[in-house]
Amino acid sequence: MDHMTPGAAGLDPTVLRDQLFELWNRKDLQTLHLAALQGFSKLSEPLEALLTILEGCPGKQKGRSHTLGLHILLEFLTWMKERPQVTLNSLLEHQALALQQRALSLMTDTQTNFVDNLINIYQLNSLDPAILRLSVMRLHALHCYKEAAVLSMKLKLQKELNMEEMCVPLILQNQLPMAESFVTGYNDLEQQLVTLLDSWCHPYFREEDIYKRFPHFSVTKHGMSQIQAKILTKHVFRLVERFNIDQGLCPNALHKRRLDSLRFLMYKRFVEKSMTDENWSDHVQYVVADDSELQINLVEMLLKYCGFDKASQWSLRYNIPKNRLPFGVWETQQSLPPELQQIGPTGSEKSEEWRPSRSHCQNFYQVPLTKDKVHFVNSPEALRKCRNIVLKDGGIVGVDMEWQPTFGCISTQKVALIQLAVLDQVFLLDLCANGFCQHSDTINFIKTLFSQRNILKLGYGMSGDLKSLIATWHQLLEEPLKMEAMLDLLNVHQKIQRRKVNRTHNGPQEVLVGKNSPEKGLSLLVQQVLGRPLDKTEQMSNWEKRPLRISQIRYAVADAYCLLDVYSALSSNPAYFGLPADLRSISSSQSENRGTKKQKDKQAHGKQECQGAQRVSPPSSNTEKGLLCGEKPSEDTPPIAPQQLRVVCDNMLQGLGRYLRCLGVDVLMLENTDDHREAATLAQAEGRFILTCGQPFQSLRSQVGEGRCLSLDCSEKARDQAVRVLRHFNVQLTPSDIFSRCQACNSDQYAAVPRKDMVRMLKQKGFLQGQDNIDYTQQQEEEKLGRILTPGVTPEIPRYVQCQWAPLSGLDPDTLTFPGGSPVQLHAVPPALLPRISLFYVCTRCGKVFWEGSHFGRVLSMFQDVLHITDEDTEAAAAAQQN
Repeated sequence: MDHMTPGAAGLDPTVLRDQLFELWNRKDLQTLHLAALQGFSKLSEPLEALLTILEGCPGKQKGRSHTLGLHILLEFLTWMKERPQVTLNSLLEHQALALQQRALSLMTDTQTNFVDNLINIYQLNSLDPAILRLSVMRLHALHCYKEAAVLSMKLKLQKELNMEEMCVPLILQNQLPMAESFVTGYNDLEQQLVTLLDSWCHPYFREEDIYKRFPHFSVTKHGMSQIQAKILTKHVFRLVERFNIDQGLCPNALHKRRLDSLRFLMYKRFVEKSMTDENWSDHVQYVVADDSELQINLVEMLLKYCGFDKASQWSLRYNIPKNRLPFGVWETQQSLPPELQQIGPTGSEKSEEWRPSRSHCQNFYQVPLTKDKVHFVNSPEALRKCRNIVLKDGGIVGVDMEWQPTFGCISTQKVALIQLAVLDQVFLLDLCANGFCQHSDTINFIKTLFSQRNILKLGYGMSGDLKSLIATWHQLLEEPLKMEAMLDLLNVHQKIQRRKVNRTHNGPQEVLVGKNSPEKGLSLLVQQVLGRPLDKTEQMSNWEKRPLRISQIRYAVADAYCLLDVYSALSSNPAYFGLPADLRSISSSQSENRGTKKQKDKQAHGKQECQGAQRVSPPSSNTEKGLLCGEKPSEDTPPIAPQQLRVVCDNMLQGLGRYLRCLGVDVLMLENTDDHREAATLAQAEGRFILTCGQPFQSLRSQVGEGRCLSLDCSEKARDQAVRVLRHFNVQLTPSDIFSRCQACNSDQYAAVPRKDMVRMLKQKGFLQGQDNIDYTQQQEEEKLGRILTPGVTPEIPRYVQCQWAPLSGLDPDTLTFPGGSPVQLHAVPPALLPRISLFYVCTRCGKVFWEGSHFGRVLSMFQDVLHITDEDTEAAAAAQQN
């Protein structure tokens, strides 16, 4: 049935609308479909009538996935396909323009199908851009910012509009992704957006500046909470990478990131003391660069951590003006002897021997090679010799790479050194050598090595190495490396960890490197298999500086050669480590399992995520409860103690991280300024599971092994997320695990400090001035409890705390600092507590002070449904709550 000719008396569109509305409410969509097709054919002016119908349709209704208007529009398109004569071109120009303007007024719906179809039917792209721009600004004036942005993108009007006026309201309403979509594809707009966000990262920026500039904008409280330098800096660097924008356009974010990096370096060198002075000096110069404000920040920090001499040395190096120097630094400069006025090489690299000290050999894994077996490859001639040895059929090659740490200022760094270890030899490919990196022979050699099926390549956490290879050779984006015969020992290590194979009591004990730092990642695997860990002191070196120090070369050689020794040991006795006879089958068998799971998932919806350990989410229905991860441990998951679970929490799950740490789980947490990709780096390096939520899950799970990345529901409370994680990993939580780890720094070592000693320390530091006459000791009670400190004896400790206990003798009596350099945080101890608390617990890593209170009982109650409690636990917990 054709549409009626113009002028003929047709069906009243309002009647048709009411008829369709009734069918819509009755959910009789089949009858609605037929009534719509018949009704459209009875309209005298279908295009005009459609607008009348749409103008009278209700908005989105509860329980409906889309609106009646969209449904009618889709039915009209079906009807139009059979009637090509129904088009805007059949109308007079002024009639068509009137309909187009009416159609524009309907563009308040952000449903993509509705907007796209309305644009196509009424040919809105053909309108004068000035008219279209007015329509967008009308929506904007009504505070329909998202709708205005969607319409402008559909009509491709971005260049006709003011970027700040369009994007600032979106950002303040927590819709930065919409603002990103608005500018995407327009280089100048992309730069404007990044520059805008960077301007908000300026140290002197204030939120009031936005209110003053855009007083008519409606701002949400949550939106304003996003205008923080930490969060904005992360977004700026993400957009710089996404839009391929020069970092020079975002000086404020770069300054903020470098300042955070400088603080990190100060902590690593002077608090944690895990970085050599040479490495620290190299990195400081890279981070500070030519930023005069950062140079001044450096001197101020050095004054705080080291004193006047070192602060004066660095102030001289950067020639900081006298009026910008902290008090006393300029005077110290004048008194420095000439040999201290210059900061230069220590000369230690010249006197350093290839063979390390006896204590180093006793504590760390040693490569069984002399220095002449280590070959630098930095020319085509040297590469040919390397190629003849490394590419032998049936060979095994340990592969590792090093690059310059950039502390987040650059997302992926170029490789500086590639280590290739074969039996009795190691080749170091120096990609910093002039012209060697981009030589065709070098690239072809790498491609050949990775593609050879008859050469086994060993690595550990190779995904990070491959990303840096792509950053080094961009041609690998167009022609990806063909990866054959690769065995990532990270997957093997994860399998060992999952099986929880325990070494005999007579086996090698865990070695601590640095202060209270257990082994992680490859070093942990080497320790578990070969008996001694790797020395990671040079890990954060400047790998682009030449010549390399002996200690750097030794580290680089060990990182590659240990892979051969580990593989040999595992292959000789795989059953001892709970591994299959053929280690190469581990990765391929995992792929087969994934394929098998897909078949099983067709029969049991939701089970894939549980078996693959990929996502942890709440059950969507009662029928699925128990199948999803977090509700039940899988059948082959052995029970583990909280201390055996090691995770890294994305910065969106810091609340979860604090709860897990409170329960004894080894938790690293990303800061707000960290890119979520840092979680993958930590997980690969330390063999941790990643806990995340939302979009980062998709990118993170591709960077780690099978089942190493888990996603949680962000809408859940942190307590419920913690319970879900405990159940997923089959963690056997007991009362003794609660508070067994410092919630501030993740350390599991405490020193027990009796009240008498705490009072003495508080008085020593001046926190109890004028209170000398108050008796805090309660001598009789202490004698009853047996908690008086005697030299060399650790006081009685509560049996419900499962942690490591350090003797109080390790505390410096004068400075009240632990060997790692952290002072006891005495300022946090209220004097009013002293009469009531007889024993304090101090974290030996950060110095935080804890004491027994009602908090233990609250945590015990919160997690009682996942606690495994014995009669002894019950008695101990009751005693703890009575104290």
